[in-house]
Amino acid sequence: MSTITNLVYLFSAVLFYFGLKNLGSPKTARRGNLLAMLAMLVAVLITLLDQKILDFTYIIVGLVVGAAIGAVASKRVQMTAMPQMVALFNGFGGVASALVASSEYFQLGGHLEGSVLGTIGVSVLIGTITLTGSVVAFAKLQGIMKGAPITFAGQQFVNALLILTAIGLGALLIMDPTNWMLLLGIIVLAGVLGITSVIPIGGADMPVVISLLNSYSGLAAAATGFVISNNVLIISGALVGASGIILTNIMCVAMNRSLANVLFAAVGSDGGAASGGSGEQKQVTRYTAQDAGVMLDNAQSVIIVPGYGLAVAQAQHVLQEVAQILMDRGMDVKYAIHPVAGRMPGHMNVLLAEANVSYDLLFEMDAINDDFKNTDVVLVIGANDVTNPVARDKKDSALYGMPILNVDHARSVMIVKRSLSVGFAGEDNPLFYDEKTMMLFGDAKKMVTEIAQVLKG
Repeated sequence: MSTITNLVYLFSAVLFYFGLKNLGSPKTARRGNLLAMLAMLVAVLITLLDQKILDFTYIIVGLVVGAAIGAVASKRVQMTAMPQMVALFNGFGGVASALVASSEYFQLGGHLEGSVLGTIGVSVLIGTITLTGSVVAFAKLQGIMKGAPITFAGQQFVNALLILTAIGLGALLIMDPTNWMLLLGIIVLAGVLGITSVIPIGGADMPVVISLLNSYSGLAAAATGFVISNNVLIISGALVGASGIILTNIMCVAMNRSLANVLFAAVGSDGGAASGGSGEQKQVTRYTAQDAGVMLDNAQSVIIVPGYGLAVAQAQHVLQEVAQILMDRGMDVKYAIHPVAGRMPGHMNVLLAEANVSYDLLFEMDAINDDFKNTDVVLVIGANDVTNPVARDKKDSALYGMPILNVDHARSVMIVKRSLSVGFAGEDNPLFYDEKTMMLFGDAKKMVTEIAQVLKG
C-alpha cells in the first residue's frame, strides 16, 4: 500500500505544480485553481485510505462544516473584502499545521526523537505566528484596527527577544521532551510575536504582508509534513512557501523597497487630508460627468487605471460598461494594472474578472508604461500612490524610487476620487493639480454610472 500511496502523492504533487504554474497568468488562473483543488482532493483521499481510519464521523462532520463555511463565504463575501478573507485563510492554514504538530507531540510525548521535536517546535512557532499575524492583517484591512503603523519604543528589540526566547524553549524541549509547558510557552510567545511583527506595517504594504503570511503557512505545513512523515504535505507546503516568498519579492520590487524596510520601517498612514507640505494653497478644477463623457467620446485611445477605490465603490461592472461603449465606437481601450494596486496581490485582476473584463485588455505596468505618452485620455478610478509622480524625484518621500504608472505622460487625465486625501503612503499627489487633469469628485460607482449615461445619450 505504501508504494501506491507514494505514487498517488507524486501524482498529486505534479498537479500542485501545474496548478501553481497556471496561477501565474489571469488567462489560466481558473484552470490552476481547479488543478490545485483536484490535487488536494486526491491527497486527502489517499491519506484517509492509507491510515486505515475506522470511524469517519468526525472527518465527515469537519468536511460538511468546512464546505458550508466555504460556500457561504464565496457567495456572501464582497470583492472589497477579498484581501481580508485571504488573510484569514492564511491564518487558518498556519493554525492547522500548528495543531497537527502539537497533537503529534501530545500523542507520542517523550518517545519522539530530538529532530522530530525540533521540527514540531518550528511548525508550532511559524504556524502560530501566521495565525495571529493574519488576524492582525484582517483587522487592519477590515478597519477594526487603524491601517497606519502601530509602534512602541523598543519594538524591534522586543520582537528579537521573543523569537530568541522561543528558539531557546525549543532547544529545552529537545532536551526535556516530557515538559509540555515548554511547547505551550512557544505557542504563547509565537502568538505575541505574530501581533507585534504585523502591527507596525502600514496599509500600503498589505500586499507584501499577505504574500509573506501565505509563505509562512506553507513553511508551517512543510514542517508538519516532516513531523508526521507525509510526503505530499512536505511537497505542497514547500511549493506554497516558495511561491509566497517569490510573490513577496515581486511586491517588494514593485515598490522598490526591501523586505526589511517593509517589515521594520513603519511606512504609511490611514490616508487623510492633502499634506500641503510647503503651505502653498493649491487649486483644482472640479469637472462633471458631462465633461468627462464629452472628453471620452472624442478620444481615440483610453487607458483605465483601477485602484482600491474601485473595489470599495464596487464600480467594476459599470466601469466595464463604459469601456464596452467606447470599444463599440472603435476606440482603443486598455486597463493598466500596477502590481501593488489594491490590498492584496492580484486584487485588481480578480476584481475585473468578476466584471467579465477580457484578459486581453489587462496590461501589467512594464508592458503598458510606454503607451501612456501616446494615449488621449487616462481614466484613474480610486488609485493614488501607484500614479504619484513624487516617486520619481522626491527623495524624502516614502514612495521615492517606486515604479509607478506613467499616467502623467498622457495627453489628458481624469481622476475619480472622493476627495484630495493622500494615499496610504501619506504623500499628496501633484497630479491632482496638473492643468491637464480633470478631477471628478464623488463615489466612483455613482460617477462612472453618470459617465455611462452621458455616453449613451
